[in-house]
Amino acid sequence: MTWTTAADLADQVERLWNNGRILGAIVSGELLFPRRLKLRCPDSKAMAGRFGDVQDWIQALDNASKAKQGFGYDIVWTEINHRQIGRNRVPAEVSIPTEDDALRLIGKNKAADKFRDVIKATLSQFPVLGKWLMRRPLTAIEHAEDWTRILAVVAWFRDNPHSGLYLRQLDIPGVDTKFIEHRRGLLSELVGLVAGAGDTSFARATGFEQRHGLRAKPALVRFRILDPQIWIGGCTDLSVPAAEFAGLKISPSRIFVTENEINGLAFPDIPGGIVIFGLGYGVELLSGARWLTDRPLHYWGDIDTHGFAMLSRLRMSFPHAQALLMDRPTLLTHRPLWSIEPSPHLSELAQLSDEELALYDDLRCDRFGPGVRLEQERIPYSKVKAALARIE
Repeated sequence: MTWTTAADLADQVERLWNNGRILGAIVSGELLFPRRLKLRCPDSKAMAGRFGDVQDWIQALDNASKAKQGFGYDIVWTEINHRQIGRNRVPAEVSIPTEDDALRLIGKNKAADKFRDVIKATLSQFPVLGKWLMRRPLTAIEHAEDWTRILAVVAWFRDNPHSGLYLRQLDIPGVDTKFIEHRRGLLSELVGLVAGAGDTSFARATGFEQRHGLRAKPALVRFRILDPQIWIGGCTDLSVPAAEFAGLKISPSRIFVTENEINGLAFPDIPGGIVIFGLGYGVELLSGARWLTDRPLHYWGDIDTHGFAMLSRLRMSFPHAQALLMDRPTLLTHRPLWSIEPSPHLSELAQLSDEELALYDDLRCDRFGPGVRLEQERIPYSKVKAALARIE
């Protein structure tokens, strides 16, 4: 077994730094030092057979000790009386006497000073963050240069919990939008601890803006109007916030929803028709548009497990939605165009018809082969036009 070197002893202290124990103790007041370190010493056989090496090891360990360097570890010596080599003084144990010795040994004394400044600034404003500093001291040190501004942001959110402003509108001295954007995770964690206890809605919120009372960038619904008779001010391709879409003053006689953007752009003209596209799993954005409930509604997605999952999700808001080109004959007719779905959706779907559910089960159970899918854009355009003609 290798004997413990001065570098090994420093590594033991470094581990205490890396796991946050030394800095956490500064916050909590825990007495971490003096602290005994692990020491592997030569055994009796080595003392006799490798006495020169043992002497070199003792000398190197002593030279790097506090007694010689002025900081670091102390050595407790013991005297042995070996029948072959006689009396000799050898290390019996090693310990770090103080926190300062530990920090200087691993070159972290300046970093610890910065952390003490962070502690002082933080606890003077937000005593509740003491436990966080104990858990995440290295994170605090990583952001020490910006800590004053970080605390200013935390204070602003504490004092303005439901501002209703866009992030761009926040007026905090020395802080710009990008400063907050680049530190969203850290700021959300700190604000949550400072303000979350008094706001029961905090834990339920999702997204940085929603959590902290800001106005989020609105989710948009994109749609094309397929009939010149119902164009809006001459516009045919529009993207509007979901709330505005819900209140749209338009009277289409038929609505189509398709996941693929290019399919939406290439969708043929249909009298009285509009096509909504590019939402993916965001079909819930349509739920507020109750004017969709009394008009024929068709959903065209991929014939794969996720396509049926999106169809099922749409039907939670609009049970009358009909599938378009998402049936077994369409899948089997286009066998040469099949591809592989990398991560199938496997959960139960409650909003499918019996025929759709049977096809979904065949797909998720790989009865056609591993991960079979037919992407909507692979279906020939002539087949799409023919299918649309049958439902007009």
